[in-house]
Amino acid sequence: MNCMEMFPSHSGRFSEDDFRSVRHSFDLQLFAEGEKTEEPTSKKREDARKKGQVGKSQELNTAFVLLMGFFVLKVLWEYIYGEIANYTIYIYGHLMQSVDTETITQIFIGIMIVLAKTVLPVMFAILLVGLGVNFFQVGLNFSTEAISVKLDKLNPITGFGRMFSKRTLVELVKSILKIIIIGFFLYNYLKDEIFRMPQFIYYDLATSLQEIAKILFAMIFQVIAVIIIMAVLDFAYQKWQTTQDLKMTKQEVKDEMKQSEGDPQIKGKIRQKQRQMAMARMMQEVPKADVIITNPTHFAVALQYDKGMPAPVVVAKGQDLVAQRIKGIGKENHVPIVENKPLARALFAATEIGDMVPPELYQAVAEVLAYVYRLKRRKYGYA
Repeated sequence: MNCMEMFPSHSGRFSEDDFRSVRHSFDLQLFAEGEKTEEPTSKKREDARKKGQVGKSQELNTAFVLLMGFFVLKVLWEYIYGEIANYTIYIYGHLMQSVDTETITQIFIGIMIVLAKTVLPVMFAILLVGLGVNFFQVGLNFSTEAISVKLDKLNPITGFGRMFSKRTLVELVKSILKIIIIGFFLYNYLKDEIFRMPQFIYYDLATSLQEIAKILFAMIFQVIAVIIIMAVLDFAYQKWQTTQDLKMTKQEVKDEMKQSEGDPQIKGKIRQKQRQMAMARMMQEVPKADVIITNPTHFAVALQYDKGMPAPVVVAKGQDLVAQRIKGIGKENHVPIVENKPLARALFAATEIGDMVPPELYQAVAEVLAYVYRLKRRKYGYA
């Protein structure tokens, strides 16, 4: 596509309208490159996790803590009521006898013991559930980022911006919806139960407390069920919002790949340098070879064999220009060069530098080495 096809004009000239359209297209391109459209990478997620930025719903913790707390309270209600009632009777019995420092101290210690026996089981259950729900949401993750001192949080301008941010608006809407929904369920439940309450004046204290407890527990568990449903939805939203916050631009993805895997150009230069060093080391081994087997022009394989070796070793091999270089060094160092096309191809395909000759090629290589040794004996005149 030439320039005239990119910028059409009835006169064939670059008009002002064409300039505006080109500038607009470039602006859109720059905007697209800066837009966060890419899913966060695993490294981005891991870095955010270390900073404490994870998809977590506080509503889910609150809902299950409330559920466990009131469930244990309902299960242990009779036990808790009995402990408190018995100790209340005990207190009034002792206060009727005498009031002194020792009696007050004993009563105070007794109150602490009763509180420990009645409150600790509930608190322990709440603690376990809170830890379990938190582990379900984020796993094992300890970060001090959230509690670290940041001076920008003291800036009134940024604080004002946070007050009217999108996230704050969403939280406000969620809170209003929770109030409306929970209020509706409370009203719907209490509008029928409230007419039973005047009857409690005809009951004794224990019966009245039991009836009130039934009403309260039934109402509380209905509300908690609604809170759990909203908390699950909030958990899904928090996961989605965290992913949206961590999304990256195309350039950020490229930069991260360069940081984690290295710049492709630098990696290419490193590989090139490594090949050059490997080639230089290989060429240094050519003069030590006993024979160079060639194609004769396309392949060259240099073999070395010393006494005690199980089989000859490939010290150098190459194709085309590298093969010519191997043969050139071999000639300079008086290494015998033997032309054997099938053997040269087979050795080049079946071996790497440093490998021993495979067993299926032993006979062919042995014949070549025997021929080379005969030439050496003739040349130097020994039998």
